[in-house]
Amino acid sequence: MSNVPEILSFFDKATSTISYIVIDPATKHAAIVDSVLDYDPKAGRVSTASADELIAAVKANDLTIDWIVETHVHADHFSAARYLQKHLGRGVIGIGDHIAPVQSNFADIFDMGADFATDGRQFDHLFKDGERFMIGTVEAEAIYTPGHTPACMSYLIGNAVFVGDTLFMPDYGTARCDFPGGDAHALYASVQRLFALPPETRVFTAHDYQPGGRAPAWESTIGEQKAGNIQIHDGISEDEFVVMREKRDATLAAPVLILPSLQVNIRGGDLPDPSHNGRRYLKIPLNAI
Repeated sequence: MSNVPEILSFFDKATSTISYIVIDPATKHAAIVDSVLDYDPKAGRVSTASADELIAAVKANDLTIDWIVETHVHADHFSAARYLQKHLGRGVIGIGDHIAPVQSNFADIFDMGADFATDGRQFDHLFKDGERFMIGTVEAEAIYTPGHTPACMSYLIGNAVFVGDTLFMPDYGTARCDFPGGDAHALYASVQRLFALPPETRVFTAHDYQPGGRAPAWESTIGEQKAGNIQIHDGISEDEFVVMREKRDATLAAPVLILPSLQVNIRGGDLPDPSHNGRRYLKIPLNAI
């Protein structure tokens, strides 16, 4: 088995999201992590340029997509998982198995109706903590890392770990914890799980907000995070972290796309069903978030 996957990275400037294609060089089997479906909130228009870039890379490299995985239910961009699966003709859509309470909470907020299932069935596979799976000959493991949301999952794929929003680059810090079900104590514990990985483990984040105006960056190592993460490096106690995180979170505005994106992402990347007039609609609940 190989433990050194090839990784193609795709930075979406509009949402500061990084999507990945993780490749087993020996077999050309691959996984897609945290894909983006483009959405213009001013026009209410969905488009597919970012997802089509992933599809073009899959075809150019003659890859076979085994998995299309989400680190969590994103609140800042739409998932392209279902679009990718349809146009690639394969790929198991997966997310962590704690998705059910997230779906239940937001199904109520968005009044999605009694027929909306809140057991994760919109996804093809629900990963359990510690579950192992394969991408070609590369072994992968799902690591439950709640805190940003109660359903966050990191994926250790060979010598690389995809951490979603749990960690950002060392000069930016960690995820916010003020979304429904978020918990700064849980995030601290999740980061300590990641810090227990070998220091040379490559760390890939789902976002980069370019502090100080630097160029986009998304790869570090566990050793670099432990030594230099400005919010949670070695020596920061849980109490210190929680006080800092909660104080900072109280100053943050809601993400621009939180209301539309959650309605799509708890559906596994499916858009809402068409209404009687053939159009699809997203709801904007007032005073709910």
